[in-house]
Amino acid sequence: MIRLEKRPTPSRLWTALTPLVAVLATIVAGGLMFAALGKDPVEAIRTIFFDPLFNEQFASYSRPQLLVKAAPLILIAIGLSLGFKAGIWNIGAEGQYIMGAICGGGVGLALYPSESPLIFPLMVVTGALGGWAWAMIPAILKTKFNTNEILVSLLLVYVAEQLLASVSLGLLRSPEGGGFPGSRNFQHWDAAANVELFTGTGMHWGVVAAFISVIGAYVLLARHMLGYQIRLTGAAPRAARFSGVNPTRLIVTCLGLSGALAGMAGLFEVTGPAGQLSIDFGSNYGFTAIIVAFLGRLHPVGILLAGLLMALTYIGGELAQFMLGLPAAAIQAFQGMLLFFLLAVDVLTNFRIRLIKSEVA
Repeated sequence: MIRLEKRPTPSRLWTALTPLVAVLATIVAGGLMFAALGKDPVEAIRTIFFDPLFNEQFASYSRPQLLVKAAPLILIAIGLSLGFKAGIWNIGAEGQYIMGAICGGGVGLALYPSESPLIFPLMVVTGALGGWAWAMIPAILKTKFNTNEILVSLLLVYVAEQLLASVSLGLLRSPEGGGFPGSRNFQHWDAAANVELFTGTGMHWGVVAAFISVIGAYVLLARHMLGYQIRLTGAAPRAARFSGVNPTRLIVTCLGLSGALAGMAGLFEVTGPAGQLSIDFGSNYGFTAIIVAFLGRLHPVGILLAGLLMALTYIGGELAQFMLGLPAAAIQAFQGMLLFFLLAVDVLTNFRIRLIKSEVA
């Protein structure tokens, strides 16, 4: 018989090995899935992980895209990780991402066609405030009425998606779009465009913000009192209360920070790679960032590496769809396996497997 035995303290070895084991298990399971679909599993894995970086036929396009895809994932995951460390579960970052794009993009469009250099910074601030305000709904309901922030934040994603469809078809629809849904293209407006800072690198202001957020979160968690309170609350909630941590303030702060970073990610995306607000602007970055946060062990540097890895699966997945004819659903399932195996293997951090002899009745 197999029995799970509680460890006295979490295993540091398994804490470090879990992400690596989860990635390897995902590769094996994903290969079996690709084989079941009638594709060469070795070729599929190579196309996803190797070709975007090292195949010169694709690398000139794929390498810059790595930063473009990773930036919103890292930015959102950093915000989520602060709450997750404290046991505050914001599952609605996708809605905050959308609302940041709507609010920031809406302010910019209201000032069109001005070419003031203040427009883009104003849009960034408004985008962050839009995501923050959307995150304040579950924060206030949690602190005032003790509602479940998981359900409230998740359900608000669908409200945000309906608002996105509404403004794309109405309030923010481009008058020059021939009646098609969608706003003006921000990339065609110099004052509001999130342009590439260095040609051929993929580096734009969203990438810069992502790197700054990694550094800021590391300093916050390692050197600041708020970071200490976050870590203490997640590790020992009762001890945190006895030490004077204000749970209401912590909930509002963590949800507010995660919402603001998600809103900024939405603004950088709509003014950069996406180019415009449209019905299908939501790209599930808010949900994928949850995988990134846990794959990175809720550590800022780990999240940076996990974001780059997940971005690689996005780019490699698109390449596999084009080159091998893999369905998009298979790539999404492959990405989802990462979280599944991560949570499964993570059991070994707190439990050890014991083989015991079964007793005869």
